[in-house]
Amino acid sequence: STGLTEDQKEFQKVALDFAAKEMAPYMAEWDEKEIFPVETMRKAAQLGFGGIYVRPDVGGSGLSRLDTSIIFEALATGCTSTTAYMSIHNMCVWMIDTFGNEEQRRRFCPSLCSMEKLASYCLTEPGSGSDAASLLTSAQRKGDTYVLNGSKAFISGGGDTDVYVVMCRTGGPGPRGISCLVLEKGMPGLSFGKKEKKVGWNSQPTRAVIFEDCAVPVGNRLGAEGQGFSIAMQGLNGGRINIASCSLGAAHASVLLAQEHLTVRKQFGEPLANNQYLQFRLAEMATRLVAARLMVRNAARALQDGREDAAVLCSMAKLFATDECFGICNQALQMHGGYGYLKDYAVQQFLRDIRVHQILEGTNEVMRMIVARNLLQG
Repeated sequence: STGLTEDQKEFQKVALDFAAKEMAPYMAEWDEKEIFPVETMRKAAQLGFGGIYVRPDVGGSGLSRLDTSIIFEALATGCTSTTAYMSIHNMCVWMIDTFGNEEQRRRFCPSLCSMEKLASYCLTEPGSGSDAASLLTSAQRKGDTYVLNGSKAFISGGGDTDVYVVMCRTGGPGPRGISCLVLEKGMPGLSFGKKEKKVGWNSQPTRAVIFEDCAVPVGNRLGAEGQGFSIAMQGLNGGRINIASCSLGAAHASVLLAQEHLTVRKQFGEPLANNQYLQFRLAEMATRLVAARLMVRNAARALQDGREDAAVLCSMAKLFATDECFGICNQALQMHGGYGYLKDYAVQQFLRDIRVHQILEGTNEVMRMIVARNLLQG
């Protein structure tokens, strides 16, 4: 909490308390039984965590990007997978709040901020992951309706959520031909693939989202035709901060677990905590965690202030934090020895749940491309 305002410390405390009482005791069960903990998320929404950086006039909390990062890091100490879904939901509500007209904001945002309804973000396709501008899902306009055809892959919450923010092609090839539509579950022509079996993130379902002559009112388009790619990228800048914050929470929890294990576990007649090598490794883990946290918070401030370098700082923070935090969790597991590989011990779940953070919201290879391009064009 160093450097935080009194308000931010209070947000952090509320989120940490919620994580400890409402999430951590159930984290392993949600993972093992693949439970999507909707009621727990609605409890979190009562604390203002369903639309953290959404404007208050439609039910949001109106907080800053830094406030949001602090909250997601704290929640992720209780269940990283569930918090990561909540971060995606928040990104979707922010898109509607920011780019929607007044009618759309008032129609969608209040029930999403309360998490009475849940949202999914639909960008990735079977043939376009990192190359998002090549997406093929098409939306042909016919009068007051778009007819949508195609499919999306790896959609968090897919099939269990109510609102789908979909990037689709309304024009020619490339980013300028992409628009953004908001779909609602139950629309004719909207269906879902099988539930994917994943290494981690098991407290949230992942499915393909399929459109077969799906009729969507033109009134459900966010922004202008051709603005979709810009909306997607602006959303992802915040999404990268959010997912990096979830990694920070998992790493923070893992450092505490390692610290406790080193204190209680004895080998060669004394606690592991007396081993200087392990002391040094723990010190390195804590140092890398603090460095990653500072980088994420710096990027969050840049994004909030609308700085010109915000996008590249978000990419740097996502790259650094997700790589470093995975390494921290992996080292924490190693310190547990064989116990760390047992599902009775939480450290293995933190490791499994954050591995995908190096892939989604733009792979870390793409983050390197963004940073390099910025340097070489400068």
